[in-house]
Amino acid sequence: MSHAPTPSQTVGPFYGYALPFPGGNEVAPAGHPGTVTVHGYVLDGRGDPVPDAIVETWQPAPDGSRTGLPGSLRHDPATGKVTGRNGVDFTGFGRAPTDAAGRWFVRTLRPGGVPYVCAAVFARGLVHHLHTRVYLPDLLDEAPEPADPLLESLDAERRATLIATRTDAHTYRFDIRLQGDAETVFLEFS
Repeated sequence: MSHAPTPSQTVGPFYGYALPFPGGNEVAPAGHPGTVTVHGYVLDGRGDPVPDAIVETWQPAPDGSRTGLPGSLRHDPATGKVTGRNGVDFTGFGRAPTDAAGRWFVRTLRPGGVPYVCAAVFARGLVHHLHTRVYLPDLLDEAPEPADPLLESLDAERRATLIATRTDAHTYRFDIRLQGDAETVFLEFS
């Protein structure tokens, strides 16, 4: 007996054709002294890398503003396609494809007003993208009371899936596990 594919079986890997754009993971202006790198792997339920996912990030600017700067993406005048960022302005938006080993990264600035960067994962087999947060541990330490309500609502094991590991003064590692042991906490939006 044959069965028709389920909707999630018919999804992707199409993301590499339409969503990535040159410099999509370079959120910080070129040469900015406060640049930090957030990187990691997207892993499936068995712990295998997902080589064709996209990780989008959004965040406020270091001063806490959330407006972003329109027009920082350059477009080809003939085709209208995005050709890259202008390298000067900070918009707070990034789009990072994973490589063949499932690695992703964004170069950005530390967010102001909140201790995290918002992220969404698009990957094959997902009918809807998944939302999560990447908490930066040094910003958690500096955050004023009261503590973050989302983190406080989780037990220690689940909370740990949202906190990046600081590997040096300008680098954080954050692996996104789609299922299985230590699955990343994903947020529901309605």
